[in-house]
Amino acid sequence: MGSVSIREVGPRDGLQNEDPVPVEAKVRLLDALGRTGVRRIEAVSFVHPRAIPQMADADEVWDAADKVDGVRYSALVPNSRGAQRALAAGFTEVEVVVSASDTHNRRNVNRSTEESLDDIAGMIGELHRHGATAEVIISTSFGCPYEGDVDPVRVAGIVDRVVADGADRVSFGDTTGMATPRRVREVVSLVRDRQPELPLLLHFHDTRGTALANILTALELGVTEFDASVGGLGGCPYAPGATGNVATEEVVHMLHDMGIDTGIDLDTLIEVAALAQEIVGRELPSGVLRAGPRTRLVAG
Repeated sequence: MGSVSIREVGPRDGLQNEDPVPVEAKVRLLDALGRTGVRRIEAVSFVHPRAIPQMADADEVWDAADKVDGVRYSALVPNSRGAQRALAAGFTEVEVVVSASDTHNRRNVNRSTEESLDDIAGMIGELHRHGATAEVIISTSFGCPYEGDVDPVRVAGIVDRVVADGADRVSFGDTTGMATPRRVREVVSLVRDRQPELPLLLHFHDTRGTALANILTALELGVTEFDASVGGLGGCPYAPGATGNVATEEVVHMLHDMGIDTGIDLDTLIEVAALAQEIVGRELPSGVLRAGPRTRLVAG
């Protein structure tokens, strides 16, 4: 039934919503994930330490990481200064972020959506000049905790703008777990109608228990790239109640049972989820971590 590409975001999006952990522990998690068979990992973000203190050691973590052959590593940046740091660190895949909701964007980066889009246009050019790709992440694509529903037409308009500015790919962030299959269908269908060749990636939170249903809906629409976070680590520090990235092992477990290849070894991934749980010192929400795969039998 084909294949799906999963980008593991636990080392960045997962850990940025936890109490700060030591560099050594971050590197252990990053390196362990690189050995699961996952082919894309969001490693760090280059953001001001006052904004996200959990990412203040991004340079140290990246310097110490093994950088497993065959794995594509990316970094997230909020502004031009972050892009310069990512390029200096050697990243060739860089994610820039803007919120479809103006209120969330102001809470996140202290500027309007339109101001961020103007800045992103310059960042895309700078990244391209240095041989890096630019992915634009549109947060709150399916709803905002401050404004409520977000019009899919607004999301599609932002996509049109960043494509015109040279974005290589676009991803849609379900920042607070407000997406449902209906809303996924509305956004993806509208964007596909306007930008049929644009590579799309979807990023779901399981805050309200809809993440796997949303992934199935996106698969039906032809989307084959998704973010997920080991153990279900993560959330958003600027979105109240937004815990719960969809757990990577839950996504892999479902896809493999459907005959869809991810290239990831599920047993190894579950071991890494247990490591992530040990590192953050709390029980993670992943059901597959707790119960194991459906093939696990109880001894007689």
